[in-house]
Amino acid sequence: MIAKSTTMRIGWRVYGLGVIGLSVICLWGKYLLGQALPEGLPARTAVAYAAGVFLLVVGAAMEWRRTTSWAAAALTVFSFLVVLAMDIRPLFTGYKVYGVYSQVAYQLVLTAGGLIVYANSAQIDAAVAARLTRVGQVTFGICALLYGGAHFVYMNLTAPLIPKWLPPSQVFWGYVTGVCFELAGVAILVKVKARLAAILLTVMLGCFTVLVHIRGLMADHSGVFNWSELALNFAIVGVAWVVADSYGPARTEGI
Repeated sequence: MIAKSTTMRIGWRVYGLGVIGLSVICLWGKYLLGQALPEGLPARTAVAYAAGVFLLVVGAAMEWRRTTSWAAAALTVFSFLVVLAMDIRPLFTGYKVYGVYSQVAYQLVLTAGGLIVYANSAQIDAAVAARLTRVGQVTFGICALLYGGAHFVYMNLTAPLIPKWLPPSQVFWGYVTGVCFELAGVAILVKVKARLAAILLTVMLGCFTVLVHIRGLMADHSGVFNWSELALNFAIVGVAWVVADSYGPARTEGI
C-alpha cells in the first residue's frame, strides 16, 4: 500500500470528527446524517439511536490509522444506503423542486468522502484505488455544482445566513459563493486546477463553519437544526480536504 500525505490524514480525521458530531445529533431520536427521519417510520427513535451508535463507532475508528479503511468502507456503504432509502424517492415525486437534488448532494458527499478515504487507506490494488478515488472526486464535483445551484435558486434563504457586516451585501456574497461552488465543481470534473479548486472550496467551507454555523448556533443553541447543520458542514469540510489531497502526490511516510 502507498500511504497518502499527512495532510490527507488530517482531512479524513476532520471528516471523522464531523461524523461523530452527526452521531450525537441522532440522540435527538429524529435525525439521521443531518436529515429528519420520516414521521411515520416504525421504531423511528430506535432507528435514530442505532444509527447514532454506529456513526459514533465508525467516526471514532476513522481517527485511528489501523481502523481507518474498514471505518471508511462501512461509512461509504451506510451513507449510500441512506441516500437510497431516504433521498431517491423524492427525486421521482418532487423532481420539479430543486431542493430534492441539493438534499441528495448533501448526503451523497459523505459517500464520496468515505470512498476516497477507503481507496487511499486500504491495502488494495493501486489501479483499483485510483478508479475509486476518481469516482469519489466526480461525485464530489457534482455535489459542488448542486450546492452552487441551491445558492441561486434559494437566495432568499442563503442571503440571510451571511453576516450583515460583510460588505457590500448579503446577496452579493450569496452569489459569489454560489459561483465559487460552480467553478470548483467544473474544475474537479474536468481535472483542470482541480486540486487548487478543492483547496479553495475547503477554505470557503471552513469559513462557513465560523461565519454561518457557529454564529447561528450562538444565536440559537436550543434546537437541533443549528447543531445538525454545524456537524454536517464540518464533515463536508473534511470531505473537501480529502478531495483536495487526493490530487496530490503519494508519499510512503506513515504517521
